Amino acid sequence: MGEPTRDVSPDRKAAYYLGMGLMGIGFLVFLSNFFVAFGGGFPSMEGMMARALIGMGLIVFGAFLRSIGARGLAGSGVVLDPQQARRDVEPWSRMAGGMLQDAVEEAGLKDALGAGQAGGELPFDEKLRRLEKLRQDGLITESEYRRKREEILAEDW
Repeated sequence: MGEPTRDVSPDRKAAYYLGMGLMGIGFLVFLSNFFVAFGGGFPSMEGMMARALIGMGLIVFGAFLRSIGARGLAGSGVVLDPQQARRDVEPWSRMAGGMLQDAVEEAGLKDALGAGQAGGELPFDEKLRRLEKLRQDGLITESEYRRKREEILAEDW
């Protein structure tokens, strides 16, 4: 695995903020129907319908663009590529504690691989088996595996 991704690219940031802007404009266009209707006069029904549809279209397209900007093409599900999706959402995963921690928590091994609790500590060979399973399933990298393996061996050997 290459250098960790800690930042979102400028292109994705631009897509995110453009999407937010389009959503805001769409909301204002949609909302303008109410001001026109209550502002006096009788607006045409076709004009109101067109403004409402344009406003809703801008909101939907802005939300789609914002989603792509936030999570990337693969992370938002537009492109079906799990490895790219993992790279797309990596900054948020690292922000919340890292992918290793996420994988360990998802597998229910947080206590077994951590410092352990007095009554529920697993034997070190079981910790190593579970750690190996995480590596085989591709939930942790080779370097993460080696680092945690050394910690387990240093604690219990």
